[in-house]
Amino acid sequence: MAAPFIRVNEADNVGIIVSAEGVSPGVASASGFRFREAIPQSHKVATRSLSAGQPVIRYGQNIGRLNRDVEAGAWVREEFIDLPAAPSLDEMPLATAVPPIPLPLDGFTFDGYRNADGSVGTKNILGLATTVQCVAPTVEYAARRIKVEVLPQFPNVDDVVAITHGYGCGVAMNAPGAKVPVQTLKDISLHANLGARPLLVSLGCEKLQPQRMFASDLRVLEDIPVIRLQDEHGFADTVAAIMRAAEKRLSELNRRTRETCPASALSVGLQCGGSDAFSGVTANPAVGFAADLLVRAGATVFFSEVTEVRDAVHLLTPRAVNQDVGRSLLREMHWFDEYLARGGADRSANPTPGNKRGGLANIVEKALGSIAKAGSTAIQAVASQGEKVNSKGLVFAATPASDFICGTQQLASMNLHVFTTGEGSPYGLSLVPVIKVSSRSALAEKWHDLIDIDAGRIATGAATIEELGWEIFRFMLDVASGRKETWADYWGLGNALVPFNPGPVT
Repeated sequence: MAAPFIRVNEADNVGIIVSAEGVSPGVASASGFRFREAIPQSHKVATRSLSAGQPVIRYGQNIGRLNRDVEAGAWVREEFIDLPAAPSLDEMPLATAVPPIPLPLDGFTFDGYRNADGSVGTKNILGLATTVQCVAPTVEYAARRIKVEVLPQFPNVDDVVAITHGYGCGVAMNAPGAKVPVQTLKDISLHANLGARPLLVSLGCEKLQPQRMFASDLRVLEDIPVIRLQDEHGFADTVAAIMRAAEKRLSELNRRTRETCPASALSVGLQCGGSDAFSGVTANPAVGFAADLLVRAGATVFFSEVTEVRDAVHLLTPRAVNQDVGRSLLREMHWFDEYLARGGADRSANPTPGNKRGGLANIVEKALGSIAKAGSTAIQAVASQGEKVNSKGLVFAATPASDFICGTQQLASMNLHVFTTGEGSPYGLSLVPVIKVSSRSALAEKWHDLIDIDAGRIATGAATIEELGWEIFRFMLDVASGRKETWADYWGLGNALVPFNPGPVT
């Protein structure tokens, strides 16, 4: 039988309730106290009597100070805890506890699609990239017709995806912030799962001209069909032009076949969504163990979400492989602090009501659970907002915490996605497989046809972090090979792309 509550660290003075039914008042605990009130699953119980002003300790860290006395066995509610100051970025340890190089993990492979640029795809997709939102309805209409009328002739191609977005015009294109969405959209258009080559549809008068989108490598445009809507004669002719170009590209993609590739060819993005107090106990640590396995296999694995790292960054800078990487990590924290301040906000804008319903009191507690996805190896590199991840090993890729924006930015660099959730999210991406890992078994049971892996078994003692980590790792290889299908792909779930635009809108 599972214990009524879990503590992660011996120093913790609170635990989180395990049972899906919560606990009832009067029930005795093995720690010598009785629960003083009904406490729902994933919420905190005081494991000893605490006085106002004392810190609340979880993960062995201070997540805030109590603003009232709390007796042992009582519910430690969100409103009882005052948010502490964020860790100062000025005196942070850099590369002071660099983890040793882990033992290599050899012999693991997957069946992927090799591309001429050296990238490897996990899917074989025709991508219809766009430069501006104005063309989105036309391109989406064409994509629907291509899937029905043309795609069946090319059985080796998995899908046709309209890569539409809300960017491209009405923005200050020369502003420094514009580099972020432009680079993101360029890298997505050249995604490994598109064979590193899309069709490109432009309107003609937009600010994000194809030449600007590919300014860093204009040679790319020589090999990409570009259809300009304002050069065509009417809607029907426009759609016909897109369909003709699509049929030619489909015939090329249809010749691609999967071949054995080393696990080192994987580039895996990690993300949280709808987190709860179990996320840092079950799902994220299990994913972190799988991240260590990826690193040992020579792959790239990256975590993101600046505001969900900021309050735990003091635990990460010592793991930077060198001081330059540590300083780069702090640079991204500084950048986002200033970005939020310009908007009249701060880190307390995160978490969400759902996170709080799931037992997370504040952003400090959320961040401490979030970074468990990063496993235990050294941080090898840091990618700035909009910058593509090119390094091997564990990388921090700066993005906002918004699921949709983070996913869009990560998409530019990954060929596989792992998404942990406690409260639940049907999130998906059309261009890459999205593996859903639940933090609670109750969610996995309720959403049996949306959750791929139930990490809640860790809380009940049915599985260990190591066992779940290996399960996730092997599932990643099967999904990347096309041997297994995620629920998001089964249902065809693909959220809209939301490029991060920190620049002005005109």
